[in-house]
Amino acid sequence: MTSDYSKLSKYLIVGASFTIVVSGLKIAAPIFVPFLLAIFISILVSPMLKLLKSKGLSNGIAILIIIALIGLVGLFIGSILGASVADFRQDLPEYSSKLSLISMQIQQGLANIGLVIDKDQWSESFNPSILLAAVGSSLTSFGGVLTNSFLILLTVVFILTENITFSEKLKNATGKKDGQLWLENFATSVHSYIAIKGFVSLLTGFLVFVLLKLIGVEYAVLWSVTAVLLNFIPTVGSIIAAVPPVLLSLVQLSVPDSIFVLLGYLVINLFVGNYIEPRWMGKGLNLSPFVVFVSLVFWGWILGPVGMLLSIPLTILVKIGLETQEETKWIAVLLGDK
Repeated sequence: MTSDYSKLSKYLIVGASFTIVVSGLKIAAPIFVPFLLAIFISILVSPMLKLLKSKGLSNGIAILIIIALIGLVGLFIGSILGASVADFRQDLPEYSSKLSLISMQIQQGLANIGLVIDKDQWSESFNPSILLAAVGSSLTSFGGVLTNSFLILLTVVFILTENITFSEKLKNATGKKDGQLWLENFATSVHSYIAIKGFVSLLTGFLVFVLLKLIGVEYAVLWSVTAVLLNFIPTVGSIIAAVPPVLLSLVQLSVPDSIFVLLGYLVINLFVGNYIEPRWMGKGLNLSPFVVFVSLVFWGWILGPVGMLLSIPLTILVKIGLETQEETKWIAVLLGDK
């Protein structure tokens, strides 16, 4: 009886601790997200740091080169997207009014064939202009993350400075190599995932750019970069990326053109997602599809859009951490795909 009571108490304490940690992360998300981005950027560029140091460069010079490269990439992306985002937000009221007009025409057409729908009910259930407004707000909120770029880069500098000695500190603190191996396994998994997913996303973005340019949809660069970024969001990312250009082609061009855009996105994502990506990704992540979807919802709820982008690496981190302890290894098995 005492044993059962102690087990129940243990489970209750673990559940309460989990709830407190999750609540704390959600409340502290605005502060936590920039540091989380800095950690993952540091993990991604750590092989470059080792490569530069192997060439005989000092730690300080190697870090300076990496920060300069990160800054140049950021400036390049910002210069490409900055004007497009500003122009799109400026044209947003015009696009929204056109979509509202199309919505009213559809409602009238349904009424002509006997399907009468209340105007207010129709506006609540079918208002595509709200989707475009949401896209504009999302672009602005993502830009808000970039405003913390100085803090992110500064944090990256300190993390890279500690990178050389941190694994040794972890080993000395735990008195064994388990912590060091856990860190190395996580870094290897993240590097593999980002490399493969990055290539697949760039291919998707290029094909989307070609598609939109051929059809004549405005802001092709913006939507192709959006496709690259959202492709990192499992399951729903590619669907979300298709919505703005399809709606834009509807108001800018015609219904047939919007159908061609939709079919083009469908073909691209079926080709890349069902043929190219599985051949490269394989079963390397060892995460079940259900866990991938739940992690997307969970991390997105806690950390917002950045949490959705990093949902897979964060879940890999949790899974590898669970695998290191005998008491929690069974949870890691449940998270896997076999």
